[in-house]
Amino acid sequence: MATQLVKCSRCKTIITIAGKPGDKLNLTCPQCNQKGVFTFPKEKIIQPLPGNLATIEVSNLTKTYNDFTAVNNISFHVKKGEIFGFLGPNGAGKTTTIKAMLDLLHADQGTIHLSGIDVRKHGKEAKKHVGYMPEKVAFYDNLTALQNLEFYAEIKHVSKEECPSLIKEFGLADAGKKRVGTFSKGMVQRLGMARAILGNPPILILDEPSGGLDPRGVVQIRDKIREMKKKGTTIFVSSHILSEIQEICDRVGIINKGILVAQDTVDGLRKKLSLKPQLTVTVDSLSTKIENAVRNLPGVDRVTAQQNTLEIICDGALKAKVILAITNAGGSIQNLQTKEPTLEEVFMRYTEA
Repeated sequence: MATQLVKCSRCKTIITIAGKPGDKLNLTCPQCNQKGVFTFPKEKIIQPLPGNLATIEVSNLTKTYNDFTAVNNISFHVKKGEIFGFLGPNGAGKTTTIKAMLDLLHADQGTIHLSGIDVRKHGKEAKKHVGYMPEKVAFYDNLTALQNLEFYAEIKHVSKEECPSLIKEFGLADAGKKRVGTFSKGMVQRLGMARAILGNPPILILDEPSGGLDPRGVVQIRDKIREMKKKGTTIFVSSHILSEIQEICDRVGIINKGILVAQDTVDGLRKKLSLKPQLTVTVDSLSTKIENAVRNLPGVDRVTAQQNTLEIICDGALKAKVILAITNAGGSIQNLQTKEPTLEEVFMRYTEA
């Protein structure tokens, strides 16, 4: 039995109803007596991947808090050795999804499998396969970095021998014997990443791993994520640094207002939105004839002229025709650059109100 929040089309009163997937209910608003019909969506079934390669499987996940639906019937999978970026505005449901994946909160409906283990039924066993870095990393302030890592190694039943080398790897060797309460945010963040990869877990779940880091620290975390991928680790990463996500992720999912509005490769999402690259062409002397020659090409969406430079939004395949049109119109090209649509543009389009 599932619950669903329904808003009256007339007076906007929200009521809670219950039913099974496929049930069709006749409703009457208790406030204004408006009548209507609601059909519960049929349950989506995710087919297993060939060779059981999906190490994270989330199906029909829903979580509500009183009258607020934080996550609304979302489904996705992450394959072995894949880096999956999870994006969304503040309050979109990212952290709720992650906590449900780790059985840190109980979802209203849906199933979650980590390495084939049902998290809701066997949470303790499933979490043995996971390294987790929360958005707000915390340690025991009165213990040193080494003591903290050794404590968590005991909890995870992994060897303490790797703790000193991890501290050194993440640039904390000089501070390894200092109490964590004296650490900067960036130092705590790096120690958090070291804790997450203790024991080389097959699944990493990282919530804002680059938060509070300087550029050197960001590069260090990014390189470590790529290294873990090469080892076959499955990585689920949520971040607000879209340039980082674009650079390291194989696929991304975008959640907005609790609904998973898109999931694909970055290139795939660009194509779905028909986003086109920008050509920036600098000529020796710009004339109206040159500008019109480019503007009149089929497939050119927009042309902006400034001094001796043209900014052209068009299909990438038109680059050769743009060059030819400029040359035939008497222009001599001094410089040409192509800028592909960024993940930021994709994100903004999918999360528009």
